[in-house]
Amino acid sequence: MTLPITLLYAAILGAWFLVLTVRVILSRRSAGVSLGSGEDRALERRIRAHGNFAEYVPIALLFMALLEINAAPVWLLHVLGGLLVAGRLLHGYALSFTSYSHLRVPGMGLTLFTLAGMVITAIWLLL
Repeated sequence: MTLPITLLYAAILGAWFLVLTVRVILSRRSAGVSLGSGEDRALERRIRAHGNFAEYVPIALLFMALLEINAAPVWLLHVLGGLLVAGRLLHGYALSFTSYSHLRVPGMGLTLFTLAGMVITAIWLLL
C-alpha cells in the first residue's frame, strides 16, 4: 500500500524542518553556543521553533497516514495537510525569522485545529 498524500505533506514539512534545523545550526555557530541557548534570545527562539515542529509534526503525519490507510476522503486529507503546513509555516516563521511573534498564535491554532480534525476524522471512520 502506498500513501501518496501523506508522502506529499511529509516532503513539504520535511523541507521546512530542514530550514528550521539550518537556522539553529547557523545561529549556534554565530553565537558560539554548542549546547542550550547561551541566553541568546534569537537562538532560543530558533531552538523552540525547531523543537515545537519536532513535537507536533510526527504525530500529525502518523494520523494522516492512518487516515489515508483507512480511506479518509482525499479532499479531507488535502485540507488537513494544507492546514498543517500553513500552521507550521506560520509558527516556525514567527519564532525563527522574526523577533515579534504575532504569527505564532495563529500558527499554533491551525496546528491544534488540524490535530483536532484528524482525531474527529479518525473517530468518524471508526463508526
